[in-house]
Amino acid sequence: MFSALQHARAPRARVAPGRALLVLGLLAVLVFGVALLSGSSGIGVRAALGALLGAGDEATRNVLLAVRLPRVLAAFGVGSLLALAGVLLQALFRNALADPYVLGVSGGAAVGALLAMIAGAAALIVQSAAVAGALGAVGLVYLLARGGGTPRLLLTGVVLASACGALVSVLLALADSSRVRGMVFWLAGDLEWAVQPWLSAGAALLAVAVAIVLARPLNVLAAGELRARSVGLALEAWRTVLFIACAALTALAVVSAGTVGFVGLITPHAVRLSFGTSDHRVVAPAAALGGGMLLALADLVARTIAAPRQLPVGAIMALVGAPLFVMLLRQRR
Repeated sequence: MFSALQHARAPRARVAPGRALLVLGLLAVLVFGVALLSGSSGIGVRAALGALLGAGDEATRNVLLAVRLPRVLAAFGVGSLLALAGVLLQALFRNALADPYVLGVSGGAAVGALLAMIAGAAALIVQSAAVAGALGAVGLVYLLARGGGTPRLLLTGVVLASACGALVSVLLALADSSRVRGMVFWLAGDLEWAVQPWLSAGAALLAVAVAIVLARPLNVLAAGELRARSVGLALEAWRTVLFIACAALTALAVVSAGTVGFVGLITPHAVRLSFGTSDHRVVAPAAALGGGMLLALADLVARTIAAPRQLPVGAIMALVGAPLFVMLLRQRR
């Protein structure tokens, strides 16, 4: 009995990170397949598989290859970008509540995009205006917080995000009623804006590779400023690099899908708790896979739960992300 009690109290064996990443990768492939083969058009799994293999009618192939595939790719790309931005920000600020939108990038992009929508611009011009707004917000935060360290950077980003939120409310009040619905959908997150899904997916793959290569400096930064200075890490230079990298990742995600929250906040937490490590060689690729899966599943729900109507994927993420984050916090405690 005593030996049985000792066995029951023994700590659980930790799964090897390589094996866990392999399992997560297989799960991502499964989620990709389910999101691609499922939808509200009434196409069965057998017909969908036949269309992917070159059989079936032209309409089925168009639905799969021209409608669903770009959305699924965009969901994986945008989710991975936001999750990676969350990982980098939490390492930069050493704050578990750091979020990709905390720097005001999302707010600046929203102001630029809504101004273009009010002017009646085409989709490409709207995306260009969103990029310009995001870059303008990044530049303004960096100039205002220059020389003040990460706390001042964080506070400046929060203040600018609040100011952009107020501007967004003013623009919605001034907009023509015929344009308000499209503007609200963009603000709530909508993957129909992802006209170039390969761009976000390719950027996510490149960002994962760079994050793995730079895992050691990220680990040192996450360990604290004193540790970073003791090993000779150039703090200001690395802060600037990570700040620009996070802004670029968030801007790409916002341009592709509007403002989608919670992905960059909860995914790094879930990965660290599940893998039992904060090593960025593991956390970065795992968070990218997890963020892509999370947003792809949220988009599947948005496409099917109220069919034939489609809900904003950002609203689904908020409904799922808030209770999930509370659960993660309780588990962490």
